[in-house]
Amino acid sequence: FKGWVQERGLYFWTQFDPKYTALLAMHDPGEPDLDGGLVYVHYGKGTYIYTGLAFFRQLPDGVPGAYRLFVNLLAASRASKPE
Repeated sequence: FKGWVQERGLYFWTQFDPKYTALLAMHDPGEPDLDGGLVYVHYGKGTYIYTGLAFFRQLPDGVPGAYRLFVNLLAASRASKPE
């Protein structure tokens, strides 16, 4: 998250069904981990991804890490899915 502008995100899930997988955790110094900012689940023939990350701030500012993460999220539909 080096170079991210303003906040990393908002509206992080604090509770979610165990079927969801938290993909990362983050925290400010002295604060507990927040793991509801990026979660996913395979649903039917697809993948559902929730993110509270502030891409709407990062992408217009050209933050490289935000672009890398966003492209990986877009590519998630091409990843192998369980049978």
